[in-house]
Amino acid sequence: MQPAKAFLLTGGFDETRLLAPAQAIALYLASVPAPALRIERVDLDAAFGRVLAEDVRADADYPRADRSSMDGFARAAGAAGRFRLTGEVRMGLAAPGPVGPGEAVRIPTGGVLPPGTDAVVPLEDATVAGELVDLPAVPAGDCVTLRGSDLAAGAIALRAGRIVGAPELGVLATLGIVAVPVFARPRIAVLSSGDEIVAPDRAPRPEQIRDSNRYAIAASLRTMGAEPVHGPTVSDEPGALEAALRHALLDCDGAMLSGGSSVGERDLTPGAVAALGPPGVVVHGLRIKPGKPTVLGASGAKPVIGLPGNPVSALIVLEAIVAPLIARLTGAATGAVAVDAVLAAPLRGRPGWTNYIPVALEDEGGRLAAHPLALHSSLVSLPARASGYCEVGEDAVPLEAGTRVTVRRFLSGGVR
Repeated sequence: MQPAKAFLLTGGFDETRLLAPAQAIALYLASVPAPALRIERVDLDAAFGRVLAEDVRADADYPRADRSSMDGFARAAGAAGRFRLTGEVRMGLAAPGPVGPGEAVRIPTGGVLPPGTDAVVPLEDATVAGELVDLPAVPAGDCVTLRGSDLAAGAIALRAGRIVGAPELGVLATLGIVAVPVFARPRIAVLSSGDEIVAPDRAPRPEQIRDSNRYAIAASLRTMGAEPVHGPTVSDEPGALEAALRHALLDCDGAMLSGGSSVGERDLTPGAVAALGPPGVVVHGLRIKPGKPTVLGASGAKPVIGLPGNPVSALIVLEAIVAPLIARLTGAATGAVAVDAVLAAPLRGRPGWTNYIPVALEDEGGRLAAHPLALHSSLVSLPARASGYCEVGEDAVPLEAGTRVTVRRFLSGGVR
């Protein structure tokens, strides 16, 4: 497939040739070779947040024996009657000897059923008289967790590509896996571009702005399983951006650039990416709002992405468009965290375009309400006020207040 030439060298985008998000992602994945992923093994306690590189299989049946699911009395299945108590099952100890006809043993929740028993009568259903106990009729398997009912030996417990969280750590520990096979985190360089950019610890003049995008981008990359590496803020001098990208790619697996991707005399990103070698610029310009000037490119298998300079636009494009490209490097399955909400105000989109509308979520009387936020490049606080974004499709059907919508949460966002 050929790169999408949606921009004009004379200035401005040819909007008739801009790609929709799904088209752009598909074109990139078809044009850029898949990278070879490295596998490493990390200690169990260091595996949190990492991506499993291999399927994890059960080394045995779980549970390893039939166990009681209630405090009560283990007996053979059958009719009601009076039984002689012959012992007690103790946690952590082997089950006592065989239980014969007319006999029963005390058993705690989780206790292993002794030979000769296949059912448990709960404590509250029994009447104890000294060493005798009256028990009701009970079918086989009642109040019993059968051997292998959770996992059979050899069964897949966790599949490759799964991100290790608290539940997964519990499973890994249960299976005795203390050296966890995970994909190595890709190193992604994060650079900013523009003579107007100054470091956050500097007081900007009226014509300058502090470099905030790189920190939001780096945080989002971390949540995707990548390791951000801060690169320089690159000037608008000819050749500076290409040199900075070449240097960054020497020891990084990709690069993210904030700013400098629209069409104009001083916007140097497309030319710099193209100079890095094939496949170069795959997509320049998307049929989305915000984020039209996005650049999707690569040098070999290493992605080189030009994000918009607007903070919210950069974050939305990174998480809505670029996340599948990063997943290729991390080995993780993609999928944004989404919640259902009710619109607190109408939403309108541009017909023929995919519209991403930032929203703030509020709990209003037990229901989650999504409040649309106006997107302006001058609103530097907007990223912190937005909980995520809604997608309005190309048909741009107006959505009225009260409509149920899906809100895609920012991966790197706090709880809001």
